Amino acid sequence: MMRRKTMPTPGEKGWEQALVNRVVLDHLAERKRSRRWGIFFKLLTFVYLIALLVLFRPDDLVTSASFDEEHTALVEVKGLIAPRTDAGADRVIAALRQAYENDHIKGVILHINSPGGSPVQAGYINDEIRRLRAKHPTIPVYAVAADLCTSGGYYIAAAADEIYVDKASLIGSIGIRIDAFGFVEALQELGIERRLLAAGQNKGILDPFSPLPEKQRLFLQGILDKLHRQFIDVVRTGRGERLKGGDELFSGLFWSGEESVALGLADGLGDSHYVARELIGTEKIVEYSSEKDLFEHVADRLGAAIATSLLHLSGIDGYPVAR
Repeated sequence: MMRRKTMPTPGEKGWEQALVNRVVLDHLAERKRSRRWGIFFKLLTFVYLIALLVLFRPDDLVTSASFDEEHTALVEVKGLIAPRTDAGADRVIAALRQAYENDHIKGVILHINSPGGSPVQAGYINDEIRRLRAKHPTIPVYAVAADLCTSGGYYIAAAADEIYVDKASLIGSIGIRIDAFGFVEALQELGIERRLLAAGQNKGILDPFSPLPEKQRLFLQGILDKLHRQFIDVVRTGRGERLKGGDELFSGLFWSGEESVALGLADGLGDSHYVARELIGTEKIVEYSSEKDLFEHVADRLGAAIATSLLHLSGIDGYPVAR
């Protein structure tokens, strides 16, 4: 049997060399353990990322064009209407085109839950809906409002054949706005001098630390009025003689779904299932959405998870939400 050689005690011959050897051997053993653990954690991280890619694979990455039976196509318009959002023109238009490529759709539902956003993005979607309706006249398009169908959301809905709402939905808010602040007097009180250099006498328009001359205010109001007129024309074109209200419809006010039907802003009460079953004639609903990049989905989910973890670590379990 092999016996482990004991280390010489201090004072014995060669104990210094033995001590150095022992330190070196222990150091090498520790480095070897560290390398093994490093490899282990790298493999664990790799397996974790692969699991995320598999488990969090979104449903909308599966193409809907493969459905080979009659169905209603549903396209979501959810959240802020702006570039690079779920309700942005690129995503919504791509989903609409994907739906129309399927020969088995009997109708299209635009399921809208949006407070509005960019009039340009809403205008792109409105134009595309009207183009597709003209190209496929036998396929009806219905807008179905959820909680909110206001401003840019209603701009999109106005392109549909008919609009259906819940009695408690909020509908309307047909108007245009620009938000800004003015800190001119605050700077004066604090004794701060604003130094803005610009080429072009109106280049600093809407600068919050500079006064807003009446000429510039009138110019901005003129821009808003023109955009508002475009919005009104879109609604009048889409709704036509169904509109029963007066100028108050275009004042920026909004109404409940029940009131919107009476005003001609909507055609009736009903959800997506009602529209698919009773109006389109098929209860099968297939959701169409533009394909997101898989890594974009994972990044979104990881980002949300990290943000939640940071909130918990900081002791913040909840935060106010706009309702």
